[in-house]
Amino acid sequence: MYSFEVKLLENGYKYIAGVDEVGRGPLAAGVLAAAVILKPNVKIDGLNDSKQLSEKKRLKLEKEIKEKAIAYAYGYVNEEVIDQINIYQASKLAMLRAISYLKVKAEYILSDAMPLLEQDLPFQAIIKGDSLSASIAAASIIAKVKRDEIMEKLAFIYPEYGFERHKGYPTTVHLENLRIYGPCKIHRKTYKPVKDSLVTQIILEGFDEI
Repeated sequence: MYSFEVKLLENGYKYIAGVDEVGRGPLAAGVLAAAVILKPNVKIDGLNDSKQLSEKKRLKLEKEIKEKAIAYAYGYVNEEVIDQINIYQASKLAMLRAISYLKVKAEYILSDAMPLLEQDLPFQAIIKGDSLSASIAAASIIAKVKRDEIMEKLAFIYPEYGFERHKGYPTTVHLENLRIYGPCKIHRKTYKPVKDSLVTQIILEGFDEI
């Protein structure tokens, strides 16, 4: 997990930022990225792609990552922007924001598959980077924990959708609640299940007026 970082350290880079995002697949709320600069030569056991870890393990690692990081930051892009520029571009924008918010300027960027040509630092986009690079895995974990916290707060505002359970992903429960209640303000209107729900809602409202 540290081979990319070790090679970069040997080449003279000290501040290596791993960056990853979570939230491409959900039907609701935004996409969130994190950037993490880990302390050189300080190992964290158990780092992996956040999707491969239990919630309990993610929470434990999140605390350790923050304690052992030189710097970390988040970047968020909301559902309205996702609908305007598409999820790929929104994910990239969230990553770029996270990098720019770091209190210690990175010297090199390791990203999870995303080419980041829009910024002026050298970078490497690593396919499946969240399971190959400690820095990217760390970013993946703290991003996942932060986005889950956001969805749990949104569940209090929109209780009928069960966001605290599925975090906005298109589970059977979420799709059923979407069918019953229609989309709310934070749903991504360009995503097919939400778009189909909007069409159904418009048709039903039309019948109501007849």
